[in-house]
Amino acid sequence: MNLSDSQTAGSVPRRVSAMEAVLGHLRGAIERGEYAVGDKLPSEAELCRRLEVSRPVLRESLRALQTMGLTVSRTGKGTFVVSNGPVDDPTFGDYAASDLLEVRRHVEIPVAGYAAVRRTPEDLDHLAHLLDRMEGETDTTAWVAMDTLFHLAVAQAAQNPVFRRVIEEIRDALARQSAFLNELGGRREQSNREHRAIVEALIDGSEHDATEAMAHHLDRVETTLTEIVRPERTDHTDPPTESPTAPPTEGGPQA
Repeated sequence: MNLSDSQTAGSVPRRVSAMEAVLGHLRGAIERGEYAVGDKLPSEAELCRRLEVSRPVLRESLRALQTMGLTVSRTGKGTFVVSNGPVDDPTFGDYAASDLLEVRRHVEIPVAGYAAVRRTPEDLDHLAHLLDRMEGETDTTAWVAMDTLFHLAVAQAAQNPVFRRVIEEIRDALARQSAFLNELGGRREQSNREHRAIVEALIDGSEHDATEAMAHHLDRVETTLTEIVRPERTDHTDPPTESPTAPPTEGGPQA
């Protein structure tokens, strides 16, 4: 079974990453009871052999299963199923998604407003350069690293060191959440557009537009997370079908 090159179902097919295909297959198997609560998943080597994917792709998929609350990894023992359905509130690092989003709304929205009226020319140059790099980046890991830098740069532009310290505190969780959403939700291009709207508002010096742009960005983060964890269509009976025409890929999803 080769899951390295798949497409989603629907009227407009979207190429999915190998990681997303493997996750969908394993998640479906757990939800159907093929792997019951308490069961140990096959070894990484065995799963790689069965699914014909690399170990890094498999490990990303296993991490996503843990984020969803479906499995736990026990050092030296393997990965075990702990639930047959994803939790409503996944965890990213030390923080639950709901807690993370609540703090981000209370901090990053007003921070964007402060940044619009306090930013310096150097702040704008830095943000514009960072955004240009993000828009040209195709590697998910590199993009995620710049995503966290972008939000730190907005906080820096607000000219209050406490704001930056708060974002620094949740930086690891932000990176984990960003990787999760980009691998499974194809968020990269949409995020780039939302980031561009934030930067344009900062350039214009519009406090209102900056807070609106950041609020919209966080709304889309929440919506995508909900769609991944509680999709309207939950029929995972069959794994994604292999595309007969496109070359295999193990990169991030293409929006």
